[in-house]
Amino acid sequence: MDMEQGQNHQNQKPPRLGRDALVAAICGLVVVLMVGASYAAVPFYNWFCRATGFNGTTQVATSAPSGAPLERKIAVRFDTNVAGGLPWKFEPEQTEIEVKIGQVVTVYYNVTNQSARATTGQAAYNVAPLTVGSYFEKINCFCFTEQTMAPGEKREMPVVFYVDPSIVSDHDNDTLNTITLSYTFYPVRDATPKPLAASEPDKAQGNL
Repeated sequence: MDMEQGQNHQNQKPPRLGRDALVAAICGLVVVLMVGASYAAVPFYNWFCRATGFNGTTQVATSAPSGAPLERKIAVRFDTNVAGGLPWKFEPEQTEIEVKIGQVVTVYYNVTNQSARATTGQAAYNVAPLTVGSYFEKINCFCFTEQTMAPGEKREMPVVFYVDPSIVSDHDNDTLNTITLSYTFYPVRDATPKPLAASEPDKAQGNL
């Protein structure tokens, strides 16, 4: 009888080990899925913000509005910041301007690399109030790409934008009179190498 119980006890061990292995495999799969989802969430979040203007993310326009600017005017303020680790001086040429809704405007920012080495930065941006993001349209902006500055280089960087006339149909913005456009430059540790045609257009054209 004792021998039979010992044999039964021994026969029960393999199924338990099999269950443990199955649980471990499932946990491993869950971890892999969670890591993959976290990476996928970043581009999805960025796309969502660009598409909806969520969190004050501005829009990208391919052309100017078709109609004439409206008579209603809005003040646009410019706020600039540089994150730690990037030795740049970054400031707008004008801290505030007044624009007509639908008017295409070009403003300039002055950037100086105060380091003795080449450095690269990428600008993050948003507008306030946050609900205005879906109406703030940029046609051209230095924030679309990484910016590499030579040692001691000074550069003028433009932004071309307009406030979408459809904002007047949003009655939540009837009392809106000021928009603040904010930029923060962050350091880029591993800068994307630029092809010769992009980094030296004048030289390439001169060889034609």
